[in-house]
Amino acid sequence: MAQDIILASGSAIRRQLLENAGVSFAVQKPRVDEQSFKAAMIAEQAKPRDIADALAEMKAKRIGTKMPRSLVIGCDQVLDQDGNIMSKPENVVEAKNQLLALRGKKHSLLSAVVICDGPTPIWRHIGQARLHMRAFSDSFLTDYLDRNWPTVQSSAGAYQLEGEGIRLFSKIEGDYFSILGLPLLEVLMYLTRRGDLKQ
Repeated sequence: MAQDIILASGSAIRRQLLENAGVSFAVQKPRVDEQSFKAAMIAEQAKPRDIADALAEMKAKRIGTKMPRSLVIGCDQVLDQDGNIMSKPENVVEAKNQLLALRGKKHSLLSAVVICDGPTPIWRHIGQARLHMRAFSDSFLTDYLDRNWPTVQSSAGAYQLEGEGIRLFSKIEGDYFSILGLPLLEVLMYLTRRGDLKQ
């Protein structure tokens, strides 16, 4: 018998992706101190992919402990530029500095998903995409932030590819859904194999 599915995330885009795919699920946002946890792992010189995976697991387990009969999907995304991790910008000045650091360079987005049966992790995956940011002008950057702040505050790197952020890039390699923060195809295939979604 299929279990109830819970998305342990407050992300509107992750919710929309699952809804558009016809998945029946509930949403519960886990209360976790992501910044402190991430800072501790960075201090321990953890790899970016390990940080994304650990955060996704922590979120799923936090909700799974409260809902032991449910299947809980935890997610996290890390922006990795040559081993340096960028978090969501706190203010428009930080957003501008992030985009200047990324301008004309490549970076990776690592999107981790961990599925827990109650509090027990049973499946995990990390999707990766490589993004090439173009050498945009200072005036374009100023105008872009004027038009898109504070919407882009919820995204590491201060961009959203589903919006005007796509104009910041010259080339993108990898899974589009992973860029949006949820490796959707892999999640759907796993839930289908388990019998939680119809074949």
